Amino acid sequence: MSIDFHFAWQTLLDGWPLFAYGIAMTLAFAFVGTACGLVLGLIIGAIHSMEIDPLDSTFKKILKKCGHVFTSLYVWIFRGTPMMVQAVFLYYLLKPILNWDGLTAGMIIISINTGAYMAEIIRSGIQAIDPGQSEGAKALGMTNAQTLFSIIFPQAIKNSFPSIGNQLIVNIKDSCMLNAIAVTELYFQATSIAGSTMKYTEIYMLVAIMYLILTSLATAILHFIEKKITHTNQVSVMDNCA
Repeated sequence: MSIDFHFAWQTLLDGWPLFAYGIAMTLAFAFVGTACGLVLGLIIGAIHSMEIDPLDSTFKKILKKCGHVFTSLYVWIFRGTPMMVQAVFLYYLLKPILNWDGLTAGMIIISINTGAYMAEIIRSGIQAIDPGQSEGAKALGMTNAQTLFSIIFPQAIKNSFPSIGNQLIVNIKDSCMLNAIAVTELYFQATSIAGSTMKYTEIYMLVAIMYLILTSLATAILHFIEKKITHTNQVSVMDNCA
């Protein structure tokens, strides 16, 4: 079986507006899902990382325990089931209530799915921070909220940046699962073109190359940002030592 490269090239030129729209939607889902998922992950990770202090009131202990149970269930369910199944289930379950379209549903579903992974990433980042920093913040009179937003979260995000970047790469690829609810991202566009031309090998070769280019560019940009952060931290440490 041979590949008709001339046909593939011609299809790329003729169908570029469709491919370009699919690429734009894929990137939109990936970036929105990663950003919203990070915010959700920070909230869930913070709740899950709260320790039950023996000095806490009974109500506070119950509240924290309920928070731990809820966040554990959330992470367990959304990490343990495929996003495609989540998309179809939630889309049709809530459509009579929310009357939402595939685009809105896709943005929300990929964000919720990503939030479950981000929660574990952030929780690991928080656990890597020296507990003495939180104790020092309390000794200075800082509230729990001030400690989280000023000390804990910035360091947790910095520690977890490689994993957060990796989740962005995963979202670029996994956004194709949203075609199950008729979202017109790159894979959906490719399926439409392949169905009309009956040239599946050539079309999906083009799409594979496009996904590879997108993930490679994202990886290069993330590595550049990571190096910048590492360099800035090294300079800061040297200045403090001086």
